[in-house]
Amino acid sequence: MRLTRASLANPIAVAIVAAVLVLLGILSLVGIPAQLLPQIEKPVITVINAWPGASPKEIESELTVPVEEVLQGTPGMTEMVAWSMPNFGFMQLEFALETDMTRTLIEIISRLNRLRPLPANAERPQVSLGEWGDANDQLIEYFIEQTDDNAERLTENKRFLREVIVPELASLYGVSQVDMFDASGNASDQLQIIVDPYKAAEFGIDIAKAAQRIGRSANISSGVVDVGRRSYTLRIEGRYDVDELAGLIVDWRDGLPVKLGDLARIEYGPPKRDGFIYHNGHVAARLAISKTTDANVLEALEVVKAHMDGLNDTVFQERGLRAEYSFDPALYINRSIKLLAGNLIAGVMLAIGVLWLFLRQWRATFIIALAIPISLLATFVVLSAAGRSLNVISLAGLAFATGMVLDAAIVVLENIVRLRESGEAPADASDKGTNQVWGALLASTATTVAIFIPIMFLTDVEGQMFADLA
Repeated sequence: MRLTRASLANPIAVAIVAAVLVLLGILSLVGIPAQLLPQIEKPVITVINAWPGASPKEIESELTVPVEEVLQGTPGMTEMVAWSMPNFGFMQLEFALETDMTRTLIEIISRLNRLRPLPANAERPQVSLGEWGDANDQLIEYFIEQTDDNAERLTENKRFLREVIVPELASLYGVSQVDMFDASGNASDQLQIIVDPYKAAEFGIDIAKAAQRIGRSANISSGVVDVGRRSYTLRIEGRYDVDELAGLIVDWRDGLPVKLGDLARIEYGPPKRDGFIYHNGHVAARLAISKTTDANVLEALEVVKAHMDGLNDTVFQERGLRAEYSFDPALYINRSIKLLAGNLIAGVMLAIGVLWLFLRQWRATFIIALAIPISLLATFVVLSAAGRSLNVISLAGLAFATGMVLDAAIVVLENIVRLRESGEAPADASDKGTNQVWGALLASTATTVAIFIPIMFLTDVEGQMFADLA
């Protein structure tokens, strides 16, 4: 075989090539992104429509439907799904595989800019790549707690977090998006009508009918009427102050008017809290930090953690805030990689030990032991050039490939040792021993490779998941 003869004739060149592969492999290994699972690119865009205080019906008619109309006919779109709920509307747009999502994102934003004027208090649609809350894109999650529970300071700090800290975190390496959640919401003060059910019963007022009368023929979403466990969303025509609404006649009893102020308390205030976020017994806000697709997760985590630690020691300490993470994927990534790497090393050592028991030659055993790390480091060069990441799937593929390399090396070396024991010279034994088995090894390896090659050309979710294994 020409390659074998050329290698035997130029041992120094072979050593140099091996050394270069080892060096490039080490450099590639350092730069390969590490994450738990392969990056799965889903051709999905999410559009979020926010309108504080609006009912699901209002969200659908005033936001969801107009957005659907301007997005209809977007090139490559295969499915559009929308959800309307109090205060928010979500739309998920799915596109055909191989769609250029960067150009599509620009097209979506351009179409949304052609929307008709939005209702008062409604926010501009927010557009983002990927599914909303995709766990595969989540980098880390933090709780920012107010340690002194000062209500006035808490409101100020939440505004500070949203306007200063969130953009600051979004500019860090590896961070694509930062979402802030707090139970008090982001809406401005709303009109609140708190009905006293006992007074309503005393006057014999039907609250549901009264709510309809208050909100009839309206064009501004104003707030809610709370009665026991029920809430009625109101739309009030024109603009009223509290005194005007208190004088609104909702019914008549014995020829006398029953005014809204007789049976309800009317005030402006922050929106009703539908939930609570507490951490370590303190009111808190939650920050969900998402990663970019090409980021090294472990490096990005180090950058974010270092930045948050710096904030804890400076700005947060001055404001009575404390940041603690609740979800750290680095633990799972390191644990999984160490487990697979440990199993790989243990398997190689066991194989080398068994080989030594059969051959009883340290030199032959050392040759095989040396072939394994060289082949693995050469594989890291290919992984880096192909833009792949180091994850549990690719490590499983490396373990499988190591077994194949080990099998081939054992077969070749055992044949060479047999020829040496029969009296052949080292160079002749190496040449003949390789020539005698290379065809069978090539066929055996080719049949295994042929099974995995089709997986590399799959473009759906399954193909992206197992391409690293192939």
